[in-house]
Amino acid sequence: MKFSTLKLTTPYLELDDIFYDKVEPTPLTSPFIISVSQDAARLLGVDEELLDDEKLLSIVNGTELLEGSLPFAMCYAGHQFGYFVPRLGDGRAINLGKVNGQNLQLKGSGLTLYSRQGDGRAVLRSSIREYLMSEAMHGLGIETSRALALIGSETDVARESLEKGAIVLRLSPTWVRFGTFEYFNASGEYGKLQELADYVIDESFPHLKGVEGMYLEMYKEIVVNTAKTVAKWQSIGFNHGVMNTDNMSIDGRTIDYGPFAFLDDYEADYVCNHTDREGRYSFKRQPGTAHWNLERLAKTLSPIADYASSELILDAYFAETYEDEYLSIMYKKMGLSLKEDKDILLFKHMLRALEAARIDFTLFFRKLSRYDGKHKSILDIATFQEPLREWLELYDKRLSREILDEDKRHEMMLGVNPKYILKNHILQEAIELAKKHDFSMVNDLLRVAQNPFDEHEGFEHLCKVTPMSAKNTKLSCSS
Repeated sequence: MKFSTLKLTTPYLELDDIFYDKVEPTPLTSPFIISVSQDAARLLGVDEELLDDEKLLSIVNGTELLEGSLPFAMCYAGHQFGYFVPRLGDGRAINLGKVNGQNLQLKGSGLTLYSRQGDGRAVLRSSIREYLMSEAMHGLGIETSRALALIGSETDVARESLEKGAIVLRLSPTWVRFGTFEYFNASGEYGKLQELADYVIDESFPHLKGVEGMYLEMYKEIVVNTAKTVAKWQSIGFNHGVMNTDNMSIDGRTIDYGPFAFLDDYEADYVCNHTDREGRYSFKRQPGTAHWNLERLAKTLSPIADYASSELILDAYFAETYEDEYLSIMYKKMGLSLKEDKDILLFKHMLRALEAARIDFTLFFRKLSRYDGKHKSILDIATFQEPLREWLELYDKRLSREILDEDKRHEMMLGVNPKYILKNHILQEAIELAKKHDFSMVNDLLRVAQNPFDEHEGFEHLCKVTPMSAKNTKLSCSS
């Protein structure tokens, strides 16, 4: 099937028109295709080459619509850096419709009713980052929105300076956010709140339809899914950067890639967003922030789901689910098949040692995945070796009690400790080339990011320690 022959439906438009605003995309001038993800296209049932589809560019640019498409922007509210904003919405994203369980959305496609003082555009640098990171997170096994295509243009967009506009065609099973519910709670539209909950159950939790206490059960699933996703972030060293409630997907997946980052050296207090001066969304605070956001959601749902019961669900499921998921991953990352009472102390000691040693988080675990008892290969990549040497001695003793042989241990670890992570200095290199109309690195990074655990001949340079000048830098929200 060709992409341009897809037939979309628009079930969200069956809701009252307070939920959305119908709007047409505003095309970019002189558009061109930069990259496509054939893997993402398969989610839609597309099996023909995207680049062979002569209508792909015009569809992503908004000059042509897929059959059944009725473009619209969604309304929502949200807590931004802890402060409630009663009316937000898709300010630069336009929804096209749904097919095969995936909602198609253009990001950067022009003004909507919810653009406020914005221009409805996205610039090339932020679009490259979102496009690549959406596919990279999927490659890492983390629930995420996906990206099918990225186009550039000659349209000038004013940010700190004039930049070129771009559009990402992204996909998600849902674009409903915590903030979508907050909008209708804040406006006192409790009937609409329930209508939205029914829609979410149909779209994301159909197995709950008709179940007794289904709104509480929906909340429980949101809690569990969110806890699992954040645990995966922490295990891989991912800092989202903007965990506002309007950036939290109702089904728990990662969405809205702005000033994100993967850790270079392990730094628990790392803040990737330079707007976040108080460190609200620092790496170590992400689990607590997710819990806070879920508390806001419990209050938001209180007109249709008993608040005290929701609080009990949050207390009963979030911490336990998060810890179980995180520890399950960490056992595999460290090559441990048996569980001992003191393992958590060993894990905590490791993180303290990594921070004191100033060592690359990703490279450490990849090196550990081939560890044969010789400390040198790991110590050589640490700025300060002694803290890590002490931990490795404890790790050696722990391995001596394992039942897995070395080959099996290495196999398990190589399957969870990626070789390729799209760190910010690497993405920036691709962006600088793209500004010169060289998109080769964007496509190279897509290839390795979709298979980050594999060996990719000719790309060893992407796995080197981050240069000191680029380590754990902060990024702007501007896009």
